[in-house]
Amino acid sequence: MVEIKKRHVGNKDYYYIEHSFREKGKIQKKQKYLGKELPKNIDKIKKEFISELYYKKWLTDINIIKRNFSKEQKIMPNSAKEKEKKTFAVKFTYNSQRIEGSTLTLKETVNLLEKGITPREKSLDDAKEAESHEKVFYEILKYKKNLSWQAVLYWHKKLLENTKKDLAGKIRNHQVAISGSKFMPPFPAELYALIEEFFSWYKKNKDKLHPVELAALVHLKFVTIHPFSDGNGRISRMMMNFVLKDNKFPLLDISYGKRTSYYNALERAQINKQEGIFLQWCFKRYIQEYSRYLKEDKQ
Repeated sequence: MVEIKKRHVGNKDYYYIEHSFREKGKIQKKQKYLGKELPKNIDKIKKEFISELYYKKWLTDINIIKRNFSKEQKIMPNSAKEKEKKTFAVKFTYNSQRIEGSTLTLKETVNLLEKGITPREKSLDDAKEAESHEKVFYEILKYKKNLSWQAVLYWHKKLLENTKKDLAGKIRNHQVAISGSKFMPPFPAELYALIEEFFSWYKKNKDKLHPVELAALVHLKFVTIHPFSDGNGRISRMMMNFVLKDNKFPLLDISYGKRTSYYNALERAQINKQEGIFLQWCFKRYIQEYSRYLKEDKQ
């Protein structure tokens, strides 16, 4: 519960914003000083105050997830790690491709990537791109250098070179629109400056921001630039997982079943220019995905 508190000291009034919540059976309170006068944008301040509190809570939980994940990885046999990696690669490929319109089912993707069985009566390009997606994902897991435009161009080329050779590894030179979205990507003339700005931002913040926050922002910022004619979503989700892998955090698979809330969070963040909207979605999705590590911590 968020309330505005006024304290009268001497002949002056002082305003605070206060949030009360229950934690571990006890009522806790967090306060923030507002000033000697009540700000006009108090509704905005309330939202930002709550977001700050939730960020701290979510990031605390995410750190617990990372700690217990690391403990598990240390005792897990290598063969079990490889099986876990393969399972993730297949599901990640299925979901990321399906979000972008692939017709392959999960079973068909499993059969294709694990048994080499190409599905009948389905798009051959969908099958080729699924195979390419998995290969690029494994390359990203092995990649040891810093994230760079050269690396991203290479990944994009490998993703599409068997299906859309004229687009693979090439920055777009035409305007695009996103189906079903009110957000309009930047004009082609803006792209080189925006890409340079993106990697400058990444270099400046990669050791300052929390890794999961950094990963979510890498995804959001890159897909908002939309530098390619096709494949922006898939590449940005791979970039997100590169950041998580690079910082030894569990990887994140955005499931096809969650696509509506995922798209909504992206679009709202882009249109309103409020990164926090997408960050909140990612934090909650991450915690939901790895809640078992939080349960372990409470046992």
